[in-house]
Amino acid sequence: MVVGEFFSVFVLCCILLFNIGAEGSHKVYPHFQSLKLAETSANVKEVHRTGFHFQPPENWINDPNGPMIYKGLYHLFYQYNPKGAVWGNIVWAHSVSKDLINWEAIEPAIWPSKPFDINGCWSGSVTILPGNRPVILYTGLDPQKRQVQNYAIPKNLSDPYLREWIKPDNNPLVVPGKGMNATAFRDPTTAWWVDGHWKMLVGTKRKHRGMAVLYRSRDFMKWTKAQHPLHSKEHTGMWECPDFFPVSLHSDNGLDTSVIGENVKHVLKVSLDLTRYDYYTVGTYDKNKDRYIPDNTSVDGWGGLRYDYGNFYASKSFFDDVKNRRILWGWANESDTAAHDVEKGWAGIQLIPRTVWLDSSRKQLVQWPVKELETLRWNNVQLSNQKLTKGNKVEIKGITAGQADVEVTFKIPSLEKAEPFDPSWVNAQELCAQKGSHVQGGVGPFGLLTLASKNLEEYTPVFFRVFKSKDKHVVLMCSDARSSSLKQGLYKPSFAGFVDVDLADGKLSLRSLIDHSVVESFGAGGKTCISSRVYPILAVMKDAHLFAFNNGSESVTIEKLNAWNMVKPKQMNN
Repeated sequence: MVVGEFFSVFVLCCILLFNIGAEGSHKVYPHFQSLKLAETSANVKEVHRTGFHFQPPENWINDPNGPMIYKGLYHLFYQYNPKGAVWGNIVWAHSVSKDLINWEAIEPAIWPSKPFDINGCWSGSVTILPGNRPVILYTGLDPQKRQVQNYAIPKNLSDPYLREWIKPDNNPLVVPGKGMNATAFRDPTTAWWVDGHWKMLVGTKRKHRGMAVLYRSRDFMKWTKAQHPLHSKEHTGMWECPDFFPVSLHSDNGLDTSVIGENVKHVLKVSLDLTRYDYYTVGTYDKNKDRYIPDNTSVDGWGGLRYDYGNFYASKSFFDDVKNRRILWGWANESDTAAHDVEKGWAGIQLIPRTVWLDSSRKQLVQWPVKELETLRWNNVQLSNQKLTKGNKVEIKGITAGQADVEVTFKIPSLEKAEPFDPSWVNAQELCAQKGSHVQGGVGPFGLLTLASKNLEEYTPVFFRVFKSKDKHVVLMCSDARSSSLKQGLYKPSFAGFVDVDLADGKLSLRSLIDHSVVESFGAGGKTCISSRVYPILAVMKDAHLFAFNNGSESVTIEKLNAWNMVKPKQMNN
């Protein structure tokens, strides 16, 4: 069937689906529909709430779902518990924005109301069908507790806010087949169109093998499972929230999910339930065999590339066809206890949306906060040509250090003192724990001490350390939470990743978004990203400080530093 013929059939299907039985398929739940997320409850603790990251006024959130742009508005759905600060009672909350920064919350889009989702409405994606018709694909939990794949459609396509959604009675579209694990079959991707078929992935596992199961459909209603998964990997466990999209070989611009061609690579991302991290590979999509073959430039599995080497999970991307970019959302859970979450009245944030593209090396992706974030900057403070000798630190004054955006470029005059790199150091996080910010090295550690108390009883260092291997220099980037708080009972890891960067010019750049309980950092222009959740007791509000430091024997120079206060968005989830 050619695309034109498909479109005619699709329009007929939509006329039927959007107009027959619509009222009957939309059961009214007033206590959900009246939920505006407008005001913070009086018992919500504010001390560690973020100022410019996405989070509702109270209660639990997790996975970002179905991000898209529709009629000039960005839409973000997300898993939300309207009744408390722990996981449960999940609905698809819904917020809209004109700029990805200032958000307005509207009524939840989906909640358990039908047999095919009565026990849960879990994560999924949005596909924009011909005629600019968005369709949500999501996982429902049916009366047998099977995970099944459902769809929902807008009640009124002329409403740019898409306030109401209908779940037609021909759901579910996809059910787990014979021999499949019905309790591990979830999170459908955005579908793509190729050679007369829509195709989508669903995450699952077979024993310990993670799998992205492929389904095909001509009309988006009847789906057939492919004989083989698009890709699978042994010893990786359940693949949650898969994402599959093309990237250009020659441009930083994003691509529509259906683009395939000679100048395109593909990215397959999976969220591994066993590790709670997001892993991705860059590779080739064979559309004829419907198989994905990762390049051999990185590990396919637990030791592979990650979007973020810190607290970042269940990510979802979409193509912004207005600004020609691919945008990535990721969820950061608390590193606090559930009891503390209940006490403070909220849990979870969405990290700043990032523009993502293929690095010029074609080996990895690059990520950078969306440009719109810079509209929140004010009161710029600058430093330049500031030399940091061994043991030296300098305070960055003149900004509110608890809610700031900091960009710094370090200049390394010589790499001669770089420590030897042991090839057995394959785990960056273990290496960071071994060689922390206070352990003197040759070249580094140097970087920023964020959310620091005046006398450094608390601080979260974000820093680099340079090693010399046989034929190149190895750069380690760390965001080490071990000294972040005097509070007990917290998860305080030393997150870390290696940075694939050429040090021929002797420069390393770092950008950190500091927001009360999150430090979101981008090394070397976004080649390596690390997000940490931290909960200082002393270094809060006006008592938070920011320092640049060097504990290496080789001096480094702050070639240029720009820091800004960050204002709170005007309508942050109101």
